[in-house]
Amino acid sequence: MNYTIMNSSVKDNHLQNPEPGSAEEILQFKELQEGFARQFENVFPDKLAARTVVIVPSLSMDPEILSKISGIIHYEERLLCMLMLLRMPRTHIVYLTSMPIDPVIIDYYLHQLPGISGYHAQRRLSLLSCHDSSNKPLTQKILERPRLIQRIRDSIVAVHNTHMACFNVTHFERSLAIKLGIPIFGCDPDLYDLGNKSNGRKIFKECGILVPAGFEDLKTVDDIADALVKLKQQEPALRKAVVKINDGFSGDGNALFYYQGIEEQKDKLQWVKDQLPKRLQLVATDLSYKMFLQKYNEMGGIVEAFIDAERKESPSVQCRITPIGICEVVSTHDQVLGGESGQVFIGAKFPASAEYASTLNELGTEIAKAFKKRGVLGRFAVDFISVKEQDGWKHYAIEVNLRKGGTTHPFLMLEFLTDGKYNAAEGFYYTANGQQRYYFTSDNLKSEKFIGLTPHDLIDISMIHNLHYDGTSQEGVMFHLIGALSEYGKLGIVCIGSSPERAEYFYNEAVKVLYEESK
Repeated sequence: MNYTIMNSSVKDNHLQNPEPGSAEEILQFKELQEGFARQFENVFPDKLAARTVVIVPSLSMDPEILSKISGIIHYEERLLCMLMLLRMPRTHIVYLTSMPIDPVIIDYYLHQLPGISGYHAQRRLSLLSCHDSSNKPLTQKILERPRLIQRIRDSIVAVHNTHMACFNVTHFERSLAIKLGIPIFGCDPDLYDLGNKSNGRKIFKECGILVPAGFEDLKTVDDIADALVKLKQQEPALRKAVVKINDGFSGDGNALFYYQGIEEQKDKLQWVKDQLPKRLQLVATDLSYKMFLQKYNEMGGIVEAFIDAERKESPSVQCRITPIGICEVVSTHDQVLGGESGQVFIGAKFPASAEYASTLNELGTEIAKAFKKRGVLGRFAVDFISVKEQDGWKHYAIEVNLRKGGTTHPFLMLEFLTDGKYNAAEGFYYTANGQQRYYFTSDNLKSEKFIGLTPHDLIDISMIHNLHYDGTSQEGVMFHLIGALSEYGKLGIVCIGSSPERAEYFYNEAVKVLYEESK
């Protein structure tokens, strides 16, 4: 089968139109994916290769949980960093969104392209929208619009090597890939459940990696109560435990249970059952207890110990398994977690602390090998809790996300802007000219004072106050989630510096300026 995609072959493939989820669709998808290895090996290394990348930044997850995240529709903008692929002069991009993106935001990204004029880049960029702001996943919206699918086909350049890049890959993305006749650089949706909380714990243990004490494959409120009691019996000093839905996002499928008062109870199991509605502190504050239990029952989940320590960090390891079977650690981060529960992803520092970054590389590589054996493809991230003890750092793996995540787009932005690479063995990032770079990033720079600032206002403010990335010094500020600013007062930011202190300096300056301009 020839995987140099031509419009005519795409249309022929569409005529077969297999039923979603059918054996025929699954077979066609596997055939598409098998040919992707040749495209990856022959085309990806060639910066002058003729290619089209169809970017579908759909957060294909439970709509009710996602709806609890303010400005969630604008998270589709996070993969705008991939517009930097247009620096390769024969690359075309088709970018899909639920709602149109303000042209000033697109211009903001294209302005950063080294050696490429904005005009040249614009000619190779197709922006398509569903004009649908509902909570349904973007890919589902696309599938409901046959004419939009045809416009995507028409935007794929004839005789181009073509693939689809997604935030995560579910049955929706598989169906869209079949309709377009192109492979996806991502994990087969049949393997999606490998990335849930329960299966993640099992694979970590298989790799000999520490996990918090706990239980997986739970379903009911009785399962939760029983696990909480057993956990307390195993660790009498435990003050609280975490209850997690298998398929959560940004911590919003998590809840905390506090054990205070259990010691005096004779029937501890009944006491826990009685206390759950009162004591289970949900991370998503506008998600009801009843809805949380309903989602838990539908998706399953885990209960595990909340790890307390005097010095505790929350690093993550971003891995990639290529279509030709190479397992690599592409980055490490120290996550910044917030919210009342300390479970919400706020941002991250790159790279992770030099005290343990090389150890994280080793752990991440072992986990990647385990997932490779199961057929996993593409980027994924593993989150850890790391505690400092007298004899050194101890790392507990807590979850895996078989998708792009909150640390993907800032790292891609750094990589595209500096043409550099992360040295996983050393734990440092080097630009093309050998200089080290660091960044501080956040998806949740938020204030009610920012509400009303439009994308045009933000660009004006950043230009006036020199809050932009300087290609000469390879330092500065890049904003994202810009579309969420005016309505939600929410913004994303990547601050790149020659040292961790410089990166945080740029962040503090940006916050200071935004507050001053919002008075």
